[in-house]
Amino acid sequence: MIKAAVLTISDKGSRGEREDTAGPAVMEMLKNTGAEIINYEMIPDEVEIIMDRLITLSDRSGADLIVTTGGTGVSPRDVTPEATRAVIDRELPGMAEAMRMESLKKTPHAMISRATCGIRGKTLIINLPGSLKGAVENLAVLMPAIPHAIEKIRGSDAECGQTS
Repeated sequence: MIKAAVLTISDKGSRGEREDTAGPAVMEMLKNTGAEIINYEMIPDEVEIIMDRLITLSDRSGADLIVTTGGTGVSPRDVTPEATRAVIDRELPGMAEAMRMESLKKTPHAMISRATCGIRGKTLIINLPGSLKGAVENLAVLMPAIPHAIEKIRGSDAECGQTS
């Protein structure tokens, strides 16, 4: 079973000024694949806070997967990719590229996404857009690869060409 945490990164959401629709939708998608949600919270667009939560969830809570929503664009307060890059050990550019490639089929705005994916210790971290539509569509692109990625991160020596 995959233990997953969801962080919504939103100044307005963390102040109670905006309802989070993306985070709950992401949690529902993950639950539908059998994942156990071990944490959900909304935090502001602050690099240090995001870094702290990513570190705590990966190093101390046993999360196999952390999915963030929000803060991946080009607004001055969009800092989720910077916080993610500061805490990961290895980047997984193919996952971010796959999300952008698929999203470009729907909107030219996909090319300004700065979403990052990577590994910290034994945890896969994925940045998704903050909109409900963007988060759901982008997670759907990655869902077929997530279980295998987590198996490999955990240390499985099964061949990547084989289905697990």
